[in-house]
Amino acid sequence: MKQKEILLFGASGQIGRNLIRKLTQNNYKVTAVTRNTHRTGYIIKTQANPGYLNLVEIKNFDPEKIEELMKDASICINLIGILYEKKKNQFKTIHTDLPDMLSQKANKLNIEKFIHLSSLGIEEAKDSKYAISKLEGEKKIRKNFINSIILKPSIVYSVDDQFTTRFMTLLSRLPFMPIYYNGETKFMPIHVTDLVDIIFKTIQSKDNDLVIECIGPETFTFKEIIQKLLKSIKKKRILLPLPLSLANLSAKILQILPNPLLTEDQLKLLKYDNIKSGLYKTNFDIGFKTNKLFDDEINKYSYNWRSGGQFATEERLDK
Repeated sequence: MKQKEILLFGASGQIGRNLIRKLTQNNYKVTAVTRNTHRTGYIIKTQANPGYLNLVEIKNFDPEKIEELMKDASICINLIGILYEKKKNQFKTIHTDLPDMLSQKANKLNIEKFIHLSSLGIEEAKDSKYAISKLEGEKKIRKNFINSIILKPSIVYSVDDQFTTRFMTLLSRLPFMPIYYNGETKFMPIHVTDLVDIIFKTIQSKDNDLVIECIGPETFTFKEIIQKLLKSIKKKRILLPLPLSLANLSAKILQILPNPLLTEDQLKLLKYDNIKSGLYKTNFDIGFKTNKLFDDEINKYSYNWRSGGQFATEERLDK
């Protein structure tokens, strides 16, 4: 039987790096596509033993080069996504047009599976450009490729994320933490290794044409998540609920930064719960249980934001 080869887009992020390790440890050959091998290649290359990983640079997602790569692939996985736009219509380009093109190529070449990472909790967010672009991408994929598998995770966290680590940094530096929508928005955070296990199981499964909401075993409000992060880094901070007018103003200012802490679009998205919707099956429904607990996992790396670091005494940490 021919060894399955996997074509992976979005290899340099926290999910991509963990997925490469999982796949290559299980004897899958992976071709990882990146736009800049000089910037991200050194990170990606450390994730696999020689012979199991092929790193390819493609600028501007050239359709002809992508088609050539896909001819040798059994499975195509798209993990590419952005949280904010650096230029106009970038959400549409990345979340709608790219998945549309990839799924068309996958259908044309009759590959075995097309697996796409979307987002949880976006169906109601009709005022968010991020959510609209993600949903349009899902529609294009399901139209183009009958054997598509669309995974919709809640917040994905780990030591390499841009969520818990960013908030730990803010909480360690600021005397107060702004809370939006009274901190009532709900999340079902999933650890990156649990999500990678779900992706791996969908690769091995004979089932196709699936939409799966990928969730962790616990539900927290935004305020509860902040409180858990504070407890883990052993800090006390004022949690300050912001009126919507001030929240909008702060988002207008913060989104000007090169790496914005908050954008107007993200603020809109925060209105909506990021939990299972009931529209699709979850990983639990199809036997893919997640078991990593939020408190246990963040405590493994939160010492980086504590006073005194990993080896500080409890007395010092509590100060």
